[in-house]
Amino acid sequence: MALLDPPVRRRDTLMTSRNLDGEGSVQVGLDPSDRIGTAKVFAVYGKGGIGKSTTSSNLSAAFSLLGKRVLQIGCDPKHDSTFTLTKKLMPTVIDVLETVDFHSEELRPEDYMFEGYNGVMCVEAGGPPAGTGCGGYVVGQTVKLLKQHHLLEDTDVVLFDVLGDVVCGGFAAPLQHAERAVVVAANDFDSIFAMNRIVAAIEAKSKNYNVRMAGVIANRSAATDEIDRFNAATGLKRLAHFPDLDAIRRSRLKKCTLFEMESTPEVDAACLEYKRLAALLWAGCDPLEAKPMKDRDIFEFLGFE
Repeated sequence: MALLDPPVRRRDTLMTSRNLDGEGSVQVGLDPSDRIGTAKVFAVYGKGGIGKSTTSSNLSAAFSLLGKRVLQIGCDPKHDSTFTLTKKLMPTVIDVLETVDFHSEELRPEDYMFEGYNGVMCVEAGGPPAGTGCGGYVVGQTVKLLKQHHLLEDTDVVLFDVLGDVVCGGFAAPLQHAERAVVVAANDFDSIFAMNRIVAAIEAKSKNYNVRMAGVIANRSAATDEIDRFNAATGLKRLAHFPDLDAIRRSRLKKCTLFEMESTPEVDAACLEYKRLAALLWAGCDPLEAKPMKDRDIFEFLGFE
């Protein structure tokens, strides 16, 4: 099975380097020919359970409402990134590759890409079986399929929705394609601690790839004081703020985007904020030269006396 072949047999090879992605790092080196073309590419990261998929899907919807052709790629093995756009869980790239014994030439675009709300195209990369394989290889294979079928040529925005904390070079692989990375964080210790590690991963990738930090999306938070304090100390900035709205939670239960919920002042304000964020990202964000803290330093920095 090709998914489980040793990485050295593929062009998507693992590499250990002292000067590429950090001291002693092991990363997935993707084939340079598989780079995404002219679309603006964003990677969304953040602590697990912080609302990345909800944020990503609503942001994709906002881009589409601005007239952009959007592709959202879910990079979590539980493949729930796009279901509020498509109204159901879609089969993953790995699922459909397995049905053809990993002969990708036998696949058609409609086997793994599905149209969602307002024309947003949706792909769930999926992941290898638990305890095996590499998430970065899955991302690489997904981009290869999209390029082989010329599905990136008519796309304005590609948005990668990536699972939790970045400790694995495989799930940092979207950073090799992205122009800008954004972090979703709540105004609490765990979210900001995870954000600090994500910033470190982006700093490492920026040495060899074009990706740069765009900023922070404050989510599920009434206040942003701790996020803002961390941003001031590290060189980040807040791009948008979404409070902890019950309507956003209910939109997940209803399997729809926030834009499809009943209009209320709170829902309308949140939808306007998503559109403002999409317009900001489309116009272009200046790259941030953020400097992450050491784990011990951020532990001392956060919180109250």
